Parts: sequence; C-alpha cells; structure tokens
Amino acid sequence: MTAARNRTLWTWAKVLSGGVVLAVLVWRLGTGPFLDAFGTIDGRALAAAGTLTALTTVCAAWRWKLVARGLGVDIAMRSAVAAYYRSQFLNTTLPGGVVGDVHRAVRHGRDVGDVGRGLRAVVWERTAGQVVQVAMTLLVLLLLPSPVHSAMPLVAVAVVTATAGAILFGRALPRGGPALWARIVRTSAADLRDGLLARRAWPGIVLASVLIVAGHAATFLIAARTAGSTASTMRLLPLALLVLLAMAVPTNIAGWGPREGVAAWAFSVAGLGADQGVATSVVYGVMVLVACLPGAVVLIAGWLRQDTRVLETEAQLPVRQLATTSPGGVAHD
Repeated sequence: MTAARNRTLWTWAKVLSGGVVLAVLVWRLGTGPFLDAFGTIDGRALAAAGTLTALTTVCAAWRWKLVARGLGVDIAMRSAVAAYYRSQFLNTTLPGGVVGDVHRAVRHGRDVGDVGRGLRAVVWERTAGQVVQVAMTLLVLLLLPSPVHSAMPLVAVAVVTATAGAILFGRALPRGGPALWARIVRTSAADLRDGLLARRAWPGIVLASVLIVAGHAATFLIAARTAGSTASTMRLLPLALLVLLAMAVPTNIAGWGPREGVAAWAFSVAGLGADQGVATSVVYGVMVLVACLPGAVVLIAGWLRQDTRVLETEAQLPVRQLATTSPGGVAHD
C-alpha cells in the first residue's frame, strides 16, 4: 500500500511541477506569448511537421524493430510504425510523456507472449535514442554559440568520464552473488550484446537516432520561423537541441511545462527574448500534436477491432453450445 501511494504521489508531483512551470511563465510573461503563438500557425507549418514526423516515426519504428529482433521479440515494420504513432499520440496527450511507451511495450510483449522482453526492448530502444541525442547535443553545443557554451568543455569531460566509469563498473560487476542481482546483470549484458551492440543492429540504431534528432530539430526550427523568429539557423539550432533535451524530462503535462520553461530561459539568455522562446515552444507543441493525430486513428481502430472480436466471440457462443449439445438436449463433457 505504501509503495502504491508513493508512486501516486510521485506521479502527481511530476504533473504539478510541469503546471508550476507554466504558471510561473504566465505570471512573468502574461498570456500574450501563448495566445499569439496560436495565431501564427498555418497549414504549411502543419504539413511540414506532419511530413517530418512521418519520417521520424518510421526511423523510430525501425530502431525499435532492430532492438526487438536482437532480444528475440521481432515485430513487423508495419505494426511497429502503427504502434509508434499510437505511442507518440498518447505521450503528447497524457501527463508524464511516457505512458505511450509503456503501453507500446506491454502491448507488444503480450502479442509475443513475453511482456518482460517487450518492456526491455522499448527501454533499450528509448535509451539508445537518448544516448545519441545527448551526444549530438553536446557536439552542437561545443561547436556553436549557446547560453551554455562556456560550460560545455567541462560538461563534455564529465559525461565522458561518467560513461567510461559506468562501462568499467558494468564489466566489474560479479555475475554471481544473489540470484536476483546476478540475473539482472546477466540479462542486461545479454540485452546490450544482442539488442544494441550487435554488428547487425548498432549501425542502424545510430543512423535512425541521428535522423530522429535531426527531424525533431528541423520541426523546432520551422516552429521558430512560424512564431516570427528571424535569428539565423546556426543561432537557433543549439537552442532547439537544449529544448529537445528538456522534453526528455518526464515532468510535464502532455508535453507542456519544462519545454516552455527551458525555451523561455534559452531564448532570453541568447538575447532573443523569453516571449519568443515561449511562442516557439507553443507552436512546436501544437505542430507535434497535430502531426501525431494518426496515432489517434490507430488507437480507435484498435478499440474497434477489439470490440468486433468480442462481438464475434459472443455471436459464436450459441453455435458452439448447439454443436456440443446432443439431440436429447444434454451437453457432452
């Protein structure tokens, strides 16, 4: 009971923290940047977002397929794309930003008869994507001017050191010891070897992740132009990657909160104005939501198929009962 209550409190704390960020922004900047942003969105921006999201969704589905195949729970590409669209729609409409991924993992795990492997495939797939995203962000922030440019050499050294330490620590972990701990270590090592670092998998995983980050960054740049920013692409790109990195923090309300807070701060420090940052973030949020609407179609279609199967099963019950009943009215065992 205590564990369940703690999880509930943590869930509410994450949602409330996103709400607090939005409340502070409204208090400091007013509702103008939010309301004005909606008026700037046009069909061209939405079409561009839809196209880019389609490309990044296919790449993400491919990455998931590569990892899942390595873990022995392969999924058809068509099913992976549909499931990823559904996942993205849920992530952009429900608090926390991870509900869609959990749903995708559990659904696939049940389909293949191994929920554990299904969950691990999604966790490793998302982890690989975030590792590549962090690496790309560090590289851009090191090379281009940004609000954190002066601190980036130290950050890069810290990240490399922490990564090397984690690798050495992982290799030093005993494969024996307590049964649960040993099983976790062995399973993680096998997942990394077969799912992520296998020769047939890792080049595709890296390529897909790079394309996904590039697509999201391009969408943010389009949002900035749509919101009225005239800054150069080289000036906006580091800000875009900072905001995208903030979106990975699961303390949001359907994607809103940390994204707008970091955008306001980054644009302000870069001399572009906090209002411009909030407006860009709002436009980006709307563009992504509209681009993920195919996921709602997948979700509704899944519900309809499920209801159809239930109706078909119920309709077949009288036939089955009749088939198993003797002419005298006594059912056979």
